[in-house]
Amino acid sequence: MGKATVRDLSGLFEPDRVAVVGATERPGSVGRALFENLADFDGDVVPVNPSRDSVFGHACYASIGDVPRPATVDLAVVAVPAATVVDAVGQLGEAGVENVVVVTAGFREAGERGGRLERDLRETALTHDINLVGPNCVGIISTPAGLNATFLRGTPPAGSISLLSQSGAFIAAAIGWAARNDVGLKDVVSLGNEAVLDETDFIAEWAADPETDVVLAYLEDVDDGRRFIETARSVSAETPIVALKAGRTDAGGAAAASHTGAMAGSDEAYQAAFAQSGVVRAMDVESAFDFARALTGLPVPDHDDVAIVTNGGGPGVLATDAVGDSRLSLADFDASTREALADVLPTPIAAANPLDVRGDADVDRFREALDVVAAADEVGGVIVLCVPTGPLAFDDLGAVIGGVRSRVDKPVVTALMGGAEVAAAESVLGSHGVPNYFDPARAVESLAVLADYRDGAVREHAATTAFDVDTERAERIVIRALDRGVDHLGVEAMELLDAYGIPTPAGGLAESEEGAARIAASIEGPVVLKLASPDVVHKSDVGGVEVGVPTEDVRETYRAIVERARDHDPDATVLGVRVEATVTPAAGVETIVGAKRDPQFGHLVMFGLGGIFVQVFEDAAFRVAPVSERDAREMTREIQAAPMLRGARGREPADVDAVVETIRRVSQLVSDLPAITELDINPLVVSPEGVCALDFRARLDAAARPGDDCPNSDPPEYYSDSSSGSNMSSIAQSK
Repeated sequence: MGKATVRDLSGLFEPDRVAVVGATERPGSVGRALFENLADFDGDVVPVNPSRDSVFGHACYASIGDVPRPATVDLAVVAVPAATVVDAVGQLGEAGVENVVVVTAGFREAGERGGRLERDLRETALTHDINLVGPNCVGIISTPAGLNATFLRGTPPAGSISLLSQSGAFIAAAIGWAARNDVGLKDVVSLGNEAVLDETDFIAEWAADPETDVVLAYLEDVDDGRRFIETARSVSAETPIVALKAGRTDAGGAAAASHTGAMAGSDEAYQAAFAQSGVVRAMDVESAFDFARALTGLPVPDHDDVAIVTNGGGPGVLATDAVGDSRLSLADFDASTREALADVLPTPIAAANPLDVRGDADVDRFREALDVVAAADEVGGVIVLCVPTGPLAFDDLGAVIGGVRSRVDKPVVTALMGGAEVAAAESVLGSHGVPNYFDPARAVESLAVLADYRDGAVREHAATTAFDVDTERAERIVIRALDRGVDHLGVEAMELLDAYGIPTPAGGLAESEEGAARIAASIEGPVVLKLASPDVVHKSDVGGVEVGVPTEDVRETYRAIVERARDHDPDATVLGVRVEATVTPAAGVETIVGAKRDPQFGHLVMFGLGGIFVQVFEDAAFRVAPVSERDAREMTREIQAAPMLRGARGREPADVDAVVETIRRVSQLVSDLPAITELDINPLVVSPEGVCALDFRARLDAAARPGDDCPNSDPPEYYSDSSSGSNMSSIAQSK
């Protein structure tokens, strides 16, 4: 983590003088491509190469120190062999050059030797306080300055989308796509290996840039996840961020020790981080540019009810299906809107939504229909669909749609589904910020993204509040386990939950048959016995759980459970058997609350449908810790089983407030105890009266051991043959 300094990167995009270190006329070389691409730069270009006297008519200097003063070099692009890059950057720093782009490859991506070179490069850049892009990148572009400091072919048209990418190949493809589709870009940055500057630095820079309306980011990884969330949350409130995250699969999930660990892959962490920071996520390249275009030129809708106006029934059906699959809904035209449409449309046309103005519609009919629909209060946005017909000229329709968009503060998107005749209309539409799509579904999706961004932009960050918990007691439990060489916790550590105020059934850990009988005698009614062994993860599979055991049978049952464990694994560590009050899951909904430590973002907290089928249905929601009350409440709404919590099919609603509090307490627990890498409370039974944690497991990391000043001289309570002072919920008490 550690790159928290806010840097001024304007010199990268607004230089007056650019030096190309390694400039040459040699055909096919990177140094030549860089120099040729800078031919249209508004300022001066200075070649630096000790092997040449001139490059394309420009006087060439042996080193940066030989460049005549007092004119300064604002930006240097380095294209020399990897072995000489560190020295070259050091000379640039000594000469006072503050902004450097290193396109040279052969660093961390090339192995151990390259990794050492990159560490030296980073140290050199930081010593001289250089804003360094790369190494191993394709360069940067700033269209307002005429700056193309890349070795790629072509320059994109000027616009207000600023693009960053961790893939140079994506930059190359994006430039060509933008030029072909007339999508304007402002700044373009290929991040390369991110030795100094990373994606968060540029997101912060473009937040202060009045010429950047949207940030589009291609990401494969984020180095400092918490810094990214904090920065993106602040930036996205004013400047939309669209992220295309590659590498969505997580092959390592199968090796996880908990349900949460198996389900909470890296992509879930990114999805949660994007949601919590207001970043709009795109799942493919086409969508990424669709979303960026919509967010660049259109206002966000006041509400999610939209209208479809079309001259073709088929496209209208496609758009209606797409609306049904999205967060949007079709607006219900009120009486005044229907009357106004009846006044301007031929009698056979029904004033319904979708509004089919028929295949014989000319531009005037479209204009009259759009004027009425776009002005209706019940319409938050408009989707215009059109196929080419004899009575209609697309360029005239483009002007009509653009005029409507200019008169109303609502988003308008189009799907003009034609061939060559669409181009003229797109040019007119583009001048009004209206994007056109061939596929009606893409038009609908882009309109839905505006609503997504609206919700994220108005979302105020809710501060998390800490509960009054017994952290020292919890630390003692973790330290004791680590001292014994244990990297798992199970039901023997239920007191860990108790220390954080998470309700558990009354009971305790018994180390003998007699201890089990004593605990059972303190509990009214039949009890539950559970094997306590860090080496047996799935207790039920080995006969390690017995439910509804009468008090008089506790000794025999204790003995049988231990014997089964020994038969299953003679070397397994058996700490005893937990004896606790019976809680009937049928009295509530079985859910799961868990957490997994993510290398980029820290702990990821999960809530979902629990019980034995948790990984069958995989119905879960995720957030990055710390989790606020609002985030926790949203998690309870996002799962498909949410209606079960709120009283589906005549059931009494569950205590959702208790679930929300438990999610927040788990978030605090794993934030306070980073040694916990995975955690499951499954099931957490939720009833109308409260919650109760019936089972628990966790994985520990000895490298994150709590501080030595934590008291650990006395054995933690969960090792004693006594009934615990468990924070028992009302559901447990009722049983």
